[in-house]
Amino acid sequence: MKNLCRISLAVCCVIVIAACSRESAESDKSATESPVAVADLVLRGGKVATVDPALGNTEAIAITGYQVAAVGSDEDIAAYIGPETKVIELNGRFVMPGFIEGHGHYLGLGRSKQILDLRNVKNWQEVVTMVSGAVDKAKPGEWIFGRGWHQDKWDSVPEDAVDGVPRNDTLNEVSPNNPVSLGHASGHAAFFNDAALTEAGIDDDTPDPPGGTIVRTPEGKATGLMRETAQRLLNDAINEYNSRLSPEQMEQLDRERVMLAADESLRHGVTSFHDAGADFETIDFFRKLEAEGNLPVRLYVMVRRESNEVMAEALPHYKMLVEGNDFLTVRSIKRQIDGALGAHGAWLLKPYVDLPESEGLVLETVEDIERTAEIAVQHGFQLNTHAIGDRGVREVLNIYERVWKKAGIGAAIDGKPLRWRIEHSQHIDPVDVPRFGALGIIAVVQAIHGTSDGPWIPTRLGEERAAATSQPWRDLINTGALITNGTDVPVEPIDAIASYYSSVSRMMNNGKRFTPEHSLTREEGLAAYTINNAIAAFEEDVKGTLTPGKYADLVVLSQDLLTVEEDKIPQTTVDITIVGGQVRYQR
Repeated sequence: MKNLCRISLAVCCVIVIAACSRESAESDKSATESPVAVADLVLRGGKVATVDPALGNTEAIAITGYQVAAVGSDEDIAAYIGPETKVIELNGRFVMPGFIEGHGHYLGLGRSKQILDLRNVKNWQEVVTMVSGAVDKAKPGEWIFGRGWHQDKWDSVPEDAVDGVPRNDTLNEVSPNNPVSLGHASGHAAFFNDAALTEAGIDDDTPDPPGGTIVRTPEGKATGLMRETAQRLLNDAINEYNSRLSPEQMEQLDRERVMLAADESLRHGVTSFHDAGADFETIDFFRKLEAEGNLPVRLYVMVRRESNEVMAEALPHYKMLVEGNDFLTVRSIKRQIDGALGAHGAWLLKPYVDLPESEGLVLETVEDIERTAEIAVQHGFQLNTHAIGDRGVREVLNIYERVWKKAGIGAAIDGKPLRWRIEHSQHIDPVDVPRFGALGIIAVVQAIHGTSDGPWIPTRLGEERAAATSQPWRDLINTGALITNGTDVPVEPIDAIASYYSSVSRMMNNGKRFTPEHSLTREEGLAAYTINNAIAAFEEDVKGTLTPGKYADLVVLSQDLLTVEEDKIPQTTVDITIVGGQVRYQR
């Protein structure tokens, strides 16, 4: 009996030891493999293009708070689904990081929704008809504003046109008592009737301002077209008209513009927006909206329209880097060396073919921009300079190099970490192309400009020069440059799908391809609109890919941009736009 008890006791000890061992092993395992946290939102059953080479393409994504929690197969992500998790069934649809608008004008987009939209007019008579309709609804003396016309896209122009643009005679007939201001699509020229010119004190003897042209008839009469800086001659009159509004009314108007711009951006899958130019007062307004939680789209804002003296003092107080779920960052300056090709304002190495007496216009002097560059280096700000013509691009590259060498006291500092940019980079002499990669200059392009302008670019430059210099993306990439994409809205619609299609096809609206050898691959096109734009804003740690830990900014599309037939890309729709884990738009 005693032996039986001893055996029973030994067996019990073995059982207890084994149980303790199992509990210890399970405890160790749970310590190293804790259960995943339940996600707030899961999207599954589609194709998720993370744009992260380490993660590739997956089926599903989990979101917690404002960040990506995980990506993987439907089976992997099932572990993140709890009773309170919202699940979106993709049913085979395509998910990618939210589009980042690489260069646009945010309040300009909002304002374009409040005035006459002239982008789709076919000729001058249609413009006059739209203005006539606005006059019928306006009070005498009330200004009428519009934007978007482009004479090179019309089916005809009046026989007495000057420099390819009508005279304002018919506009005066339909609007004798209402000043009219009609901005060119590029923003680099505007058309005014005589009532507007009179309000501004402009007559046939008013001299051209530096960097601008008052276009005149052969007899010397102002036609109404004000090219480049000549538009500013109307600013005082327009500002005086706008002063009829109280500060509260003006702020309400700006708030409406912010929301109109947000609605249009989100509808096109844009979750972040590089705003190419705001003064300190506007930045203060944006900061107020962010504090209220009233910025629906993330803004990367460039300081603009401030003097070098003011910036030298104020920049440290306006530098805003990414913090948490951030909707407003400021760390760059915008300058502009030349105008636009469509308005004969781009600064060229050789004269225009259709305006041989001109090589374009210098809007802001080399010396003034160079001083800005020195201030940017001093305060750790990025410098983003508008340059469209090949002469403009060369001069900006030279400015950057000179300032870096001066800052390095003889030996040039390494410019690559500064990530300075050339906005538009539309026409580049082949000699200057390798300088982008060598210097680390980012080429901020708008692919849709190439295909939209392509049919008429040779009329400005000639066929040979157009082919040799126009948006040479493949050469830029091959020599090590970073390419981004955007639309320059409201110059073009904020249609990311259209600009992506332009980047991979170079297809123009006449059915021909504009220098197709410079097309991007599908993957390059996706990167140009996401991670490349994030890098161009020093924000690659928080956006641009669907990597766990980054912002849950993403878009659900009806078609796979990487595999759908090329000619079907424009038919792709934005079905859902998510910013910071929140559904902000649903088709």
